[in-house]
Amino acid sequence: MSRVRAAFALRDPDLLPELFDDATRARLAAVADVAAQVVTTADGPGVDEILRDVEVLVTGWGPPRLDAAFLARAPHVRAVVHTAGTVKSFVTDAVWARGIAVSSAATANARPVAEYTLAMTLLAGKRVLESAAAYGRHRSFSGWHLTPPHGNNGLVVGLVGASRTGRQVLELLAPFDTEVLLHDPFVDATEAGALGATAVGLDELLRRSDVVSLHAPALPETYRLIGARELALMGDHSTLLNTARGQLVDTAALTAEVLAGRLRAILDVTDPEPLPADHPLYGAPGALLTPHVAGSLGNELRRLGASAVAEVERLAAGLDLAHVVLPEHLARTA
Repeated sequence: MSRVRAAFALRDPDLLPELFDDATRARLAAVADVAAQVVTTADGPGVDEILRDVEVLVTGWGPPRLDAAFLARAPHVRAVVHTAGTVKSFVTDAVWARGIAVSSAATANARPVAEYTLAMTLLAGKRVLESAAAYGRHRSFSGWHLTPPHGNNGLVVGLVGASRTGRQVLELLAPFDTEVLLHDPFVDATEAGALGATAVGLDELLRRSDVVSLHAPALPETYRLIGARELALMGDHSTLLNTARGQLVDTAALTAEVLAGRLRAILDVTDPEPLPADHPLYGAPGALLTPHVAGSLGNELRRLGASAVAEVERLAAGLDLAHVVLPEHLARTA
C-alpha cells in the first residue's frame, strides 16, 4: 500500500466534521497526506500550491468546477472522490479527457432515502397518517372510519425507476408481504425478477399499485412523467410518494386529485421547491409534505464520509474505485 496526496474541495469547510468523525479521519490519515487547507474556490490564496501536488480530490457540496483550466493547475490528479451524489454540476468533459477516475457516494446517500420510502410506504398502506388526523379531530374510537382498503398484507407497491434508491427500496421491502411492480425502461423482466419485482409498463403499474413511489432521475424525458393522464390511472385512495425530483410530477394535476379526496400524496420534493406559502397542499387532508429531508442528514452524513474514505483506501491499495461514475451513464442518472 502506498500513501496518496489528497485535498478536500467543497464550498463549506464546516461540513467536514459532519462528514468525517474522528475514526474516519484517522482512517484517511493512515493512507493519505491531506492538505491542511480546504479548496473552497478555484482561485483562493494557496490553491495553486495545493493543486501542484494533489493526486486525489475529495469533493463535497459546492466544489470548484473541474474544467480544463482548473485541471491544468493540477497535473497529478488521478481521482475525484465525491462525498455526495451527483457529480454533474462540477465534473466536466476535461475530467474524462484526462482519464481521471470519478467516484460518488450516491449509493450511501440512497440508503436514508430508501429507509424514508419504506417507512412512508408502510404508513400509507396502514393509513396511519389519516387515522392519526381523524383521531385528533374526534378524540374517540367511534364516530369515524377509514374508507377501505387499508393494511399492508398484500399491499401492491409500484416503483418507478430501478435507481440506486429504487434497488435499496426493493431490498428493504423483501421481508414484507407486499407485491412489488417495477417500471424502468432499462430493466428487463429477468433482471426485475432477480431484484424481487415484476416488470410492467408505467400505465399498468399506476393502475395496479396501492402506493406508487418515484425513483427516476430528472431528465428531459422524465419531465412531468406523472401528469394528469397518469394520475387518472391511479386507483381511488392510492398514494403517490415522491422522494426523487419534483419535476417528475405535474404539481397542479396532483393538487387537484388530492383536494378532490381521490388520491393521497407524500412529497419530500416538489416543483417548485419549496411550494409557495399559500399553496393548498400544505395541510390538505391526504397530503404530507416534508422539506427535502429524505436524503442524508445529521449523523447519516457520516456514511458519505466513510464511503469516500473507503474509496481513498482502495486507491492507496492499488485497487479500482468501488463506486465509479462513468460518463456514458450520466445521461440517464441523477
